[in-house]
Amino acid sequence: MTRFWQVLASIVLVFVLLFPMKANAASSSGVTSTKVGGSFIGKDFSGQSLIAEEFTSVNLEKANFNNADLRGGVFNGAMLHDANLHGVDFSEGIAYLSDFKGANLSDAIFTDAMMLRSVFTDADVTNADFTNAILDKPEILKLCVNATGANSKTGVSTRQSLGCK
Repeated sequence: MTRFWQVLASIVLVFVLLFPMKANAASSSGVTSTKVGGSFIGKDFSGQSLIAEEFTSVNLEKANFNNADLRGGVFNGAMLHDANLHGVDFSEGIAYLSDFKGANLSDAIFTDAMMLRSVFTDADVTNADFTNAILDKPEILKLCVNATGANSKTGVSTRQSLGCK
């Protein structure tokens, strides 16, 4: 019986090597809306459902995302100088190489967000929740300087969620 399984495994291996199956690549842009390049300076996204929306290499300076639902959203190489993200839910979102200089992040939820290589110079994080978010250590230290309050929806302390000392 063992010999039978060895022969069967050999036949399957030959078929896999000689007749490989095609692999089809998947793209998130096929399922979600993507904004690539360009300028959205001062654009009003407030209160909108932007779940899994992608913003790649865009200028979002002074854009208004007040209370928008950005769960699972992506900011990739986005400039968000002085943007209003007050009360947004960016849970499980990704912000990579993005610039939040002077942004209003107050009362926002960033739980489980991946925010590596992004900068937060002079960002307002009053009442924001960063529970399990991943940020670069220098940015965490920068945010801890002025971190205060607790998020109105989760009740989590901003300082505690950032791991401030």
